[in-house]
Amino acid sequence: MTDTPDTKYPDRSRPGARRLGIGLIAAALCLGPLAALAQTQIYDARTKKWVDYDKKKARQYFARNNQVPEAFRRQAVPFRTAEKPGTIIIDGNQHFLYLVQPGGQAIRYGIGVGREGFGWAGIVRVGRTAEWPTWTPPAEMVARDPNAAKWAAGMPGGPDNPLGARALYLYEGDQDTIYRIHGTVEPWTIGLDVSSGCIRMNNDDIVDLHSRVEIGAKVIVLMQGAALYKGV
Repeated sequence: MTDTPDTKYPDRSRPGARRLGIGLIAAALCLGPLAALAQTQIYDARTKKWVDYDKKKARQYFARNNQVPEAFRRQAVPFRTAEKPGTIIIDGNQHFLYLVQPGGQAIRYGIGVGREGFGWAGIVRVGRTAEWPTWTPPAEMVARDPNAAKWAAGMPGGPDNPLGARALYLYEGDQDTIYRIHGTVEPWTIGLDVSSGCIRMNNDDIVDLHSRVEIGAKVIVLMQGAALYKGV
């Protein structure tokens, strides 16, 4: 089967797919009861079976191979869409980010997405970008996370910063949504539901994406069952 999802009906049969992912969000805040997220699964070519892929197994895999499973590594793929080249399309269920290219192609990157209660979908844009960005946790995170509270005034960019090497800041119109596409100091988490709503990539991939993306680029975030930040 070819990897040729379009923006309305993304391919849900590829390695790395989460069979049924459900998350809800209201604007930039987490509100209301949430349905349980289904387990992330990847295809094991050795056994020819789908296997659960959780945090423990992800760390074990990364420790053995010093990289994520093949499905989540950067690669060029066929991609059918009416969106113009330069558009970013995120399939949160499969943990893939696609950068649309000319000629029915895209560059596909593996990503980590929002954990239960922090998944979202919508249409936004790249409002600005940064190299080795400062991390300033939002007030909601400061209130619930003691580790974030000490950086309430901002954590300088660097190798220990949770935003990693680069960040793309997602805006709706002229308003910062508080969501970012950014690097990570935990590359083994690619392919998992781990973040507070931001899209994380390994540092090599976010550096590559950052070098290709223009300010104002359209970003379409798809996630089955998620409430909309803005209508898709």
